[in-house]
Amino acid sequence: MSLNETPAANRVHIGFFGARNAGKSSLANAVTGQSMSVVSEIKGTTTDAVHKTMEILPIGPVVIIDTPGFDDDGTLGTLRVERTRQALAKTDIAILTVDAATGITDTDRELIKLFGDTPYIIAYNKSDLVGGDKAETENSIFVSAKTGENIYRLKEKIAKLGADREEKTAVADILTGGDTVILVIPIDESAPKGRIILPQQLILRELLDRGCRALCCQPRELSGTLENLKTPPKLVITDSQVFGAVSETVPESVMLTSFSILLARYKGVLPELIKGAARLKTLKSGDTVLISEGCTHHRQCNDIGTVKLPGWIEKYSGAAPRFEFTSGGEFPEDLKKYDLILHCGGCMLNEKEMQSRIKRAGDSGVPVVNYGIAIAAMHGILPRALSPFPDLRKIISI
Repeated sequence: MSLNETPAANRVHIGFFGARNAGKSSLANAVTGQSMSVVSEIKGTTTDAVHKTMEILPIGPVVIIDTPGFDDDGTLGTLRVERTRQALAKTDIAILTVDAATGITDTDRELIKLFGDTPYIIAYNKSDLVGGDKAETENSIFVSAKTGENIYRLKEKIAKLGADREEKTAVADILTGGDTVILVIPIDESAPKGRIILPQQLILRELLDRGCRALCCQPRELSGTLENLKTPPKLVITDSQVFGAVSETVPESVMLTSFSILLARYKGVLPELIKGAARLKTLKSGDTVLISEGCTHHRQCNDIGTVKLPGWIEKYSGAAPRFEFTSGGEFPEDLKKYDLILHCGGCMLNEKEMQSRIKRAGDSGVPVVNYGIAIAAMHGILPRALSPFPDLRKIISI
């Protein structure tokens, strides 16, 4: 896969934050070597977060995010600040842009608190306009977007933070080269034309890199595929929507799971989602369930998020909850009104944003479960769906 084809969700997200007129957009332009944002001496020129894909070695493909000034005021300013907070939720590495002549302000200190565990670098911009001692630390640097001073060194610091990130795996770590794995991939009205979806691409590439034999089939072909093998496969991975039928076809001696469950493991949120599955059974009529998808797509007449899942939940719980729906970048700021959040696999969201959503729900006391885990639970096969990860089966509470 070329750098240009790397999905945004699989790229390191680098966000530029700071007060108005600190030079965030100019610095982002200097780092990317492109005019990704309009720059001006007028405060508040950047009105919404701007995203740009590029490559920074040795990190590889990244997404650069230029955000509005965090000290903006008024009604429009409040919206801009909210956009900045949303950008931070998906930021893996933050660049705090500070006017070198002004130094750290209260706005900058507030942003540093918001960064939390997010690695950050303080870039003192406009260094060409100040003299005297320019003392730097491990996470700070004096730069000039105008003259190019230390821009390359800033990129080196960013690359170092990116290189220190832990390598993630969805399933390859539990497999051995030579293992046979069957991927059950339905090609129906919900499948994108001419391609397979991102979780399937991710898993297939992991298997090939691991040296496994990957066999792909549709649900109707699964029985014949199993019969034609001289020895049983090590693992079967299925699309969640056909979990029930696949479970009946695959022998109990063969491990079974879904793309959705593996994607949750890849993004580091699987334990929290497993715990959230217990809430499905205790839903009552009148409870409010948020069904949230990380992507935007044309709704099919038998759409899984708006049609299938609500029907399955009503049947499983024996209740009639109220359902609300969001998609894409939409995710409510106030989550306390919800009794359960049912989230998609999050293939279009990067790891940081998915973890941020799960944490926000947890802070509000709202359980979260994803499509794959919910479907497995409602079919009574969640323990089996977690068979590749026996250490996680003990946290199932349904």
